[in-house]
Amino acid sequence: MTVSDLLQIAVYLGVLTLATPFLGHYMYQVFTGARHLLSPLRPVEQIVYRLGGIDSQTEMRWTAYAWAVLAFNAAGLVFLFVLQLLQGLLPLNPTGLAGVEPFLAFNTAVSFVTNTNWQAYGGEVTLTYFTQMIGLTVQNFVSAGTGIAVLLALTRGLAARSGETLGNFWVDLTRAVIYVLLPLSILWTVAMIGQGVVQNFNDYTTVATLSGETQLIPQGPAASQIAIKQLGTNGGGFFNVNSSHPYENPTPISNFLQMLAILLIPAALTYTYGKMIGSLRQGWVIFAAMMILFVGGLTIMLWAEYSTNPILMEGKEARFGVINSVLWAQATTSASNGSVNAMHSSLSPLAGGVAMLNMLLGEIIFGGVGSGLYGMLIFVILTVFIAGLMVGRTPEYLGKKIESREIQMAIVAVLLPNASVLLLTALAIATETGLASRANPAAHGFSEILYAFASASNNNGSAFAGLNANTPFYNTLLGFAMLIGRFGVIFPVLAIAGSLLPKRVAPPSSGTFPTDRPLFIGLLIAVILIIGALTYFPALTLGPIVQQLLLMGGA
Repeated sequence: MTVSDLLQIAVYLGVLTLATPFLGHYMYQVFTGARHLLSPLRPVEQIVYRLGGIDSQTEMRWTAYAWAVLAFNAAGLVFLFVLQLLQGLLPLNPTGLAGVEPFLAFNTAVSFVTNTNWQAYGGEVTLTYFTQMIGLTVQNFVSAGTGIAVLLALTRGLAARSGETLGNFWVDLTRAVIYVLLPLSILWTVAMIGQGVVQNFNDYTTVATLSGETQLIPQGPAASQIAIKQLGTNGGGFFNVNSSHPYENPTPISNFLQMLAILLIPAALTYTYGKMIGSLRQGWVIFAAMMILFVGGLTIMLWAEYSTNPILMEGKEARFGVINSVLWAQATTSASNGSVNAMHSSLSPLAGGVAMLNMLLGEIIFGGVGSGLYGMLIFVILTVFIAGLMVGRTPEYLGKKIESREIQMAIVAVLLPNASVLLLTALAIATETGLASRANPAAHGFSEILYAFASASNNNGSAFAGLNANTPFYNTLLGFAMLIGRFGVIFPVLAIAGSLLPKRVAPPSSGTFPTDRPLFIGLLIAVILIIGALTYFPALTLGPIVQQLLLMGGA
């Protein structure tokens, strides 16, 4: 590893950290209704309310908020499913693609509605321009907006002195899209086009290769989808090989901007959260915990990749170097972003294991847009409770008592994705149908299956590569895993918000455990790692750990 490599990492982390307070403060203004840079667009916001029949002044109890989330996403799922079935009859289909097979259509619809963007298909040979734009790109915006909305509801539940309502889901969603996701996506789209990412409606181009063969070069409106796929921590590639395709990611600058976009909003939301609860220190504590976990995982991955191994591992990003393959892998699995610029199956087993662990911890190391922070707050609640038991102090967070209701819901939010990963992986390896999709036997084949369910159940969307997931068996199981990972967490989070909302805030006392100090950062990280280790160490031992040991032995 060279000085240039280290400088790239330092610049990336530095820009991310410096951007956090600026974007975070802007989002605070947006979501609290204050004047902000794009306030002139408020007439557009009001038009959306009128068209949707929304009373923006009416606020919702947590149950109404939850049902609005469910109804909106259910409608999106049905629409996207039907759109794929009928795409052969719809416009913007220059290559005459037929409708998508039902099992794959179900998996893809669930994937994009849940902000997972798992892809069991090749984009350029499966979906039309119309489906990519009207179906997938739209869901990239609103699924990310849903995650932000749920975070806002939880934040209000924590910050409120007392009350019965958590805000209005439709208002939160609309503001997230109009003022945050859409403007940033326009900026990133222009930047991507400037770097050479394609954005057109051309027919696919037939060219002659140097060897005299013919090759079909895909085209399409890629840049606009690339922008929101990264900014919304979606990750679905317009083309089959995602951001390793030169039409999606042509230059070192486009590579840097896409990596930055993956973590930009999740990082900034920690600052927004601090502003909304009236304590920037609390926001920076969470940011620090996320950054420490990120840098720790990245360090292990770099050590594993740059250590001398007796077996050659292929598949790194040759254009931008190993450092950018590893940094991207760490960023995309720390966020719930499924984009890749190199195949994770080609990482050393230990590096691939860290990428897997990032997801298995619950996608809370920055995590998805909104979902990463509300997932981290679940661990904050558990940490406060455990700390209270350890030192005999009252479990409180931001002056509100953490009681049995909150702990029960937090445990449900943690256990449901965990159970989905382990039980569905067990089912897959116990059946011939599940094993038949592996590209490799033994530990690596087990890692392919475990990675798939880790990615789906935690709404990441990246693939280990090697597993043929486009079968009725995997399309169905992975689809249900994505639903569990998304809504099995959202509903407990909203229940916690509703439970905390009416509680009065108690002033700090000698019995209060401070949650804005370095000690709490260490305790929070310890709780996250201990829960992850206790849950997944046996499974990881069967996959990447044993394979790393074999690799070091020359096997």
